[in-house]
Amino acid sequence: MTFTRNHLLSPGSRCTRLVTLAAASLLAAACGPRPPTTTTSATSGQSTDPITIGYSSWAGWWPWAIAAEKELFAKNGVAVQMKWFDGYVESMETMAAGQVDCNSQTLNDTISFLPGANGGQVVVLVNDNSTGNDQIIVDASITSIQDLKGKTIVLEEGVVDDFLLSLALRDNGMTRDDLVIKGLPTDQAAAAFVAGKADAVGAFPPFTGTARKRDGAHVLVDSSSYPGAIPDLLVCNADLIAGRPEAIQAIVDTWWEIRAFMDDNPEEAEAIMAGRAGTSPEEYQEYKDGTTLFSIEANVEAFSEGDTMKSMPYAAEIMADFMVETGFIREKPDMRNLFDDRFIKASVQ
Repeated sequence: MTFTRNHLLSPGSRCTRLVTLAAASLLAAACGPRPPTTTTSATSGQSTDPITIGYSSWAGWWPWAIAAEKELFAKNGVAVQMKWFDGYVESMETMAAGQVDCNSQTLNDTISFLPGANGGQVVVLVNDNSTGNDQIIVDASITSIQDLKGKTIVLEEGVVDDFLLSLALRDNGMTRDDLVIKGLPTDQAAAAFVAGKADAVGAFPPFTGTARKRDGAHVLVDSSSYPGAIPDLLVCNADLIAGRPEAIQAIVDTWWEIRAFMDDNPEEAEAIMAGRAGTSPEEYQEYKDGTTLFSIEANVEAFSEGDTMKSMPYAAEIMADFMVETGFIREKPDMRNLFDDRFIKASVQ
């Protein structure tokens, strides 16, 4: 399966390189194959229309498969169609074009796609935080970030693991210009690294497992070094939220039922998730420690104002400034309506 979690916007960039992260949704759609429409949008005004939620191959989003398998959405009185995307970028482009109602995205990628997104995008739930599963894996000759100078790294440009790389480079007095970055979907990037076509790769499960098959391959840096930098979210269309808040509440409530099912039926839950991801329950165990699922209490803290990366409003400001500085986006978007905590607060009651 392919999971691609696009190059940075810069003068002279070409659509064929998927350089659309901060572009309007029409440009994003023009740069690649147009994904098929899945259902009538729930923002059409018909409250009985199914809500379509996009998700892709990240361990913190695999639990959504449990809701589909065990019919938990229907239990909470909401019709939902889960749409699996082999490509993470495709899921975000589809969301920005208004062709799904909600999508599973990281915070930094949501900020990138915020300008021009059809119907607006709003964060309603934190599924998890990446605490080690996003990794920069290198060959045996590389033992420090400085050793990357002049080397070739393959990764999905402009999204989450490129963001991780840029953080590590910044902290070591380097820039992206110090190395050769080649853009590939993550599964292809891992395969290219194993084949010796690159010196390093940015990846996440299950493709980290592929990358580590190369002799001497080891993790140079991972997301555990940057707590709070990569929260994984459920992001919904702002028009949908305005028109059908009760449906969004039912979806958020379903997430907590998913979590309860995972606690009460761990073996069955892991089998369902592994089956959806195309991995084994044993491999799933390897990914658990690098993905910290958030509780209701952790969500409340994440949505609250604060002065650390545990606060999403604070983290979003820091991320946006960094992304402008490094060229990920041209300008800082308006984020005043990016977070809606009422559904999490209602879950506490």
